[in-house]
Amino acid sequence: MSLTEQVFAQAQLLAGTLEERQYHLLRLLCQGVSHSLAQQLRPGLTPEDCRADFLAAASLLALSALSGVQEGETLEQVNVGDLTFRRRGTDPASNCLRSQAELIIAPYLRDRFHFLGV
Repeated sequence: MSLTEQVFAQAQLLAGTLEERQYHLLRLLCQGVSHSLAQQLRPGLTPEDCRADFLAAASLLALSALSGVQEGETLEQVNVGDLTFRRRGTDPASNCLRSQAELIIAPYLRDRFHFLGV
């Protein structure tokens, strides 16, 4: 099973029952997020080096995007290549998922500032 398929499988488990449209959108989002996150890793790191955190962060980011679309936000733009989402409106659940994903993956990303502890 490829890394992207594992991200999709984990996202499906977290999402629960999905309609067909949501299922296909989630698959697309998982592919985009996986590709985008892999490109943002620090030099010398691969997704396999931080596998568990990579899977968790990618699946949460994909669910965040799916949640935002489902909760009535106006999705203005989606680019799957480097994963660009532009939304109008806010969704607390989507924001929470995205924040958690960013905290999980932050230590592995290049050129990113993050707190390790206080």
